[in-house]
Amino acid sequence: MRLPQERRPQERLPQETIRAKRDGQPLDPEEIDAFIRGLTDGRVGEGQAAAFAMAVFFRGLSLPERVALTRAMAESGRVLAWDLPGPVLDKHSTGGIGDAVSLPLAPMVAACGGYVPMISGRGLGHTGGTLDKLGSIPGYDATPGLDAFRRVVGTVGCAIIGQTAELAPADRRLYAIRDVTGTVESRDLITASILSKKLAAGLDGLVMDVKQGSGAFMASVPEARALAQSIVTVAEGAGLHTAALITDMDAPLASAAGNAVEVAYAIDYLTGARREPRFHAVTVALGAEMLVIGGPDPHQRPDHRGHQQGSAGLDPAGHLPRGPVLPPQRRAAPSARSARALRGRAGPRGRAAGGLPDGRRAVGAPARPRTGGRRLAAAPGRDRTRRVRTRAYQRP
Repeated sequence: MRLPQERRPQERLPQETIRAKRDGQPLDPEEIDAFIRGLTDGRVGEGQAAAFAMAVFFRGLSLPERVALTRAMAESGRVLAWDLPGPVLDKHSTGGIGDAVSLPLAPMVAACGGYVPMISGRGLGHTGGTLDKLGSIPGYDATPGLDAFRRVVGTVGCAIIGQTAELAPADRRLYAIRDVTGTVESRDLITASILSKKLAAGLDGLVMDVKQGSGAFMASVPEARALAQSIVTVAEGAGLHTAALITDMDAPLASAAGNAVEVAYAIDYLTGARREPRFHAVTVALGAEMLVIGGPDPHQRPDHRGHQQGSAGLDPAGHLPRGPVLPPQRRAAPSARSARALRGRAGPRGRAAGGLPDGRRAVGAPARPRTGGRRLAAAPGRDRTRRVRTRAYQRP
């Protein structure tokens, strides 16, 4: 009697893979690939995926295991290939408070000759996700077909969408489970989740913004550096040129936190109506790193004057309907005696401004776009940006 084609003789059952990792045993690439195939086609249940995530959280993954998990998740769906006259680039942030950088950064890099097909995710924990921000815009289709995605990127130079059923579907499922099982902070799962989407997007280069501080998942500099090195090393091992910056998140990056208010803030930034120093410094640093990695044609001379002068040719009302930004009932937040007193409390402020009313308590629960706060106090100083360099991981 022959075994069904989808079940191979060497494959472990999902519970055997979970048990092996729970007990600290190394997993070979075939085991990891089999588990991710099961996660994709439904043979691995939600409880088993949660148990696997928890086992990885406590036991960790070796570098070869991280590369294998990342590749398996990226190849669980379609991998895009581009034929464009410029470099295909992206930026990803590990998440923070008031971090709406992706919204203005994508068109800025496109204006400089790059192409930015950004596949974003929803918020994890107390941090906001770019997809949740875009979801606050009435009529915005966050999951269009890949043909529409490719057409928009080729036409205007950038597009931001969520994961579709075709791109890294295994990550899409595990991502939602991590958010409600206390495994968000796992360095190994963060690495695989981020890079699987980026590999599936067919990028030429990636820049990571690894947040460090009380409002980030990585509270200390050593933790942030370890995550940055993990991402860069695994990405290079998978063939994706990557650099990472570590940026401060002990205070909100912007004075606005919450999905709809951050969209409004990003529009104000692009039009020049508001340009706060911390947000601007991080945005420019990330954009510069993307262009260095991509290496656009040195003979191309993009016109930066529109952005510098604040016009940028932006007419939001000509493309999207106006949506409600402020909540129908305003509640005053407790005030602090000084910005200094708020340093180190970015996480609680994020939960207060956008987390507690919005926070997901079940897999797939939607965020509430109209919750948020403006005029958040930002503590001065300590706005450091560190570039992380690491040697490429050589695949055996």
